[in-house]
Order: sequence, then C-alpha cells, then structure tokens
Amino acid sequence: MHGLVIKNTGFWYTVLTDEGQTVESKVKGKFRLKGIRSTNPVAVGDGVEIIINEEGQGLITAIDDRKNYIIRRATNLSKQSSIIACNLDQAFLVVTVAHPETSTTFIDRFLASSEAYSVPVVLVFNKTDLLDADERHYQDMMVNLYETVGYQCFQISAETGEGIEPLREMLKDKVTLLSGNSGVGKSTLLNLFVPSADARVADISDAHDTGMHTTTFSEMVRLPEGGWLIDTPGIKGFGSFDMEPEEIGSYFKEIFKFSKNCRFSNCTHTHEPGCAVRKAVEEHYIAESRYNSYLSMLQDKDENKYREAY
Repeated sequence: MHGLVIKNTGFWYTVLTDEGQTVESKVKGKFRLKGIRSTNPVAVGDGVEIIINEEGQGLITAIDDRKNYIIRRATNLSKQSSIIACNLDQAFLVVTVAHPETSTTFIDRFLASSEAYSVPVVLVFNKTDLLDADERHYQDMMVNLYETVGYQCFQISAETGEGIEPLREMLKDKVTLLSGNSGVGKSTLLNLFVPSADARVADISDAHDTGMHTTTFSEMVRLPEGGWLIDTPGIKGFGSFDMEPEEIGSYFKEIFKFSKNCRFSNCTHTHEPGCAVRKAVEEHYIAESRYNSYLSMLQDKDENKYREAY
C-alpha cells in the first residue's frame, strides 16, 4: 500500500494512504541498517510503501525516490544528518531582524543547503510591525542584499496580516516548507494560512529576546486553497552536511559568479593570488556577511569546529 508521510513524531509516522486512510506507522527494523546516516531515515513529505498488521498499524518497507530535500547536520550526533522535509516545491524561511534577531550566518547556511538540494527559497521577514526606525532601515538593507543576490523577499507582519496575501497566492497547489528559528512567528503564520491548524503560539522570552519551541514535531497541513504547508520545529542551528569544501562556493550565487574569474580553477577564495571573489568582497560586490558565512561553512568538515549556534 502506498502513502504520503504527513507527520513525524520521532518513532511514529502518520501515513496518508492513496485511498485517503491515515495509518500510524513505524519503520521496518532492517530498513534502518541500509547505511542511511540520518537520525530520521523517513521524513515528512516522503512517499512510502507500507504493510498493515492485524492491529491496524503500518510498517514502512520502502521509500520513493526523492526529488529534493532539506538536510542539516544533527546537533546531537554531528556525524549524522537530520532530514527536515522532502519533495518540496519551495521553502519559506521566516526570519526576524529583531525580537529575536535571525543571524545572517543562519540565513546563508539555510540558503546554501537549499541550493545544494534544489529547493527554491523565499525569505519572509516577519514582525515588521514591531520594528523601530533603525531596525526597519536594517531590514530594508537585508532585503536589498538578498534580492540583489537573487532571492525573493517579503516584509510582513503575521500579527497584523500586513503583506500576507502575496504569500497566500504562492502557496496554492504547492508543497511548501515553513522553517526558521524559534520565535520568528511560524505558528502565527500557519494559523493565518490554515485557521483550523490551531498551532500553539508562545511568548518571546523577555530575558534573552529569544523564541521558545512550541512545535515539537514536523507535520504536513493541507491548505484550504490546495497544496500543503509543512510546519517544523524551530531550528536553533544549521550545520551543513556532506558538502565538500570545493563545492560550497557554488551554493552561494554571487561567489559562484565571480569565481569564474579566479586565476586558479580550484581556488578556495581564502588566500590564493588572483582570487576574483576576495577582490569582489573588497570592492563590495559581495557582501562581507555572505563571505563570512561561506568561510564558516568551509570549517564544517572539521567536526571539532562544528558549533550548534550556526
């Protein structure tokens, strides 16, 4: 029997069968031994084959080929990966420049990983209604930076509904991942798009101006106008996984563009003479924040240097 994984609570997976039945399922034992270096060999968005036992529980026996996925290094075991979601049409990365602040390093790591696995990303700058003049100016600069690189950006307020309608149009008939740090307003946004979802919303911690986890598992929610929205727990860090240092530059659009003019074809853009990328950074054609994010990802191969805050 074939179905779609619409919820993952750790050990159990909710599978929506092609016939419209939901079956609580587990992964077949030996299936875990196929060398998949992941904390979750099956992820939300996966197409799977299941068999149902006498108790009505499902056993996942096979996974369909994936067209793409978002993956990061697992924070509990850095040698393993954590697949966030599969078979996506797009991802909405929800970020905030304040209350709490999303770091550019986190944004750039998410974008680079999405480039690596062919997932289009839209940047959604939330909580615009809470920004003072300086913060609003900084947000405008951020939007200008990422639009110049080639990413679509929206400035919204999930609380007031400002700027929501264009996003709603983009969701129609698509499978969309909703991701970001804790506290950026993903649950509030989900409740706007799917009122019946009734996602729990928590206040920001006053002590540290940081978000508190309200979503504890990944789940696909059907959109009223067609399509699916994948709600995920807030991500604190985003360590890249299974990327060779020489590949990373190609996942930064502007670095890849300028790298074609480097003197050496295997230039790492760190110390080599005739490096067009470092020249572009010096001349402000490449943002220093983006270049620093690239340098931080070069260090990920050394697992001792991995830090969860990325």
